[in-house]
Amino acid sequence: MALNPKITDWQGRRVWLVGASAGIGAALAQALAARGARLVLSARSADKLAELGLPGALLLPCDATDSTSLGEALAAQVGHWGGPDLVIYLAGDYVPMSADDFSIAVAERLFAVNFLGAAKMTGVVLPALRAGGGIAFVASVAGYRGLPKALAYGPGKAALIHFAECLHLDLAPRGIGVWVINPGFVATRLTARNDFAMPALMTAEAAASATLDGLASGRFEIHYPKRFTRVLKFLSLLPDSWYFPLVRRFTGG
Repeated sequence: MALNPKITDWQGRRVWLVGASAGIGAALAQALAARGARLVLSARSADKLAELGLPGALLLPCDATDSTSLGEALAAQVGHWGGPDLVIYLAGDYVPMSADDFSIAVAERLFAVNFLGAAKMTGVVLPALRAGGGIAFVASVAGYRGLPKALAYGPGKAALIHFAECLHLDLAPRGIGVWVINPGFVATRLTARNDFAMPALMTAEAAASATLDGLASGRFEIHYPKRFTRVLKFLSLLPDSWYFPLVRRFTGG
């Protein structure tokens, strides 16, 4: 049973990507442009957005953690060609962190963009969402359960997953889609900070393709690569007495 609208035809569809300057966001912008979508691209850096080389896109730099900045970007696109059909929140930050190097300042910075920014975005765009479209959030499999070195990153993604679930309960009866996208390891400037081998590492382009496949399926959760994410899903169902020893064993954490 489809839990969301199945989006298969992108021709002329208005899509707002928040966090489009790099990684999955940049790859998704390229993929959607090739499919005929009308794109609104946002990130902090106007120069990085311009470097994507998508002349038909509307470039609206903004701060994803600032409601006023997000609201101004929405008003600009509404004035240009009406409100968005689909909003995808891709903004995020990552710093590997354990108890030995815990920093509340870094944790607050990550939580601000990984969760609070998504919540602020939702508050801004909710009045503009219509049936057949909706809002999607890029979270992470790190939000399923606790993992080593995810002390500042994982909690924000867990909160985002929970937030998307609650929002789906409210909006799905109105025909408005809510998706949560949970990637595994994707080769980006953020995952380059890891000092450990990343299983099933995929390119940003492959992640963008998997995201579009997921949006076409009507599923609520889009997760990839499945050979990795299914293992984490299974582990997350285990009792604590099994989960913690197994995760320590497999990760060395």
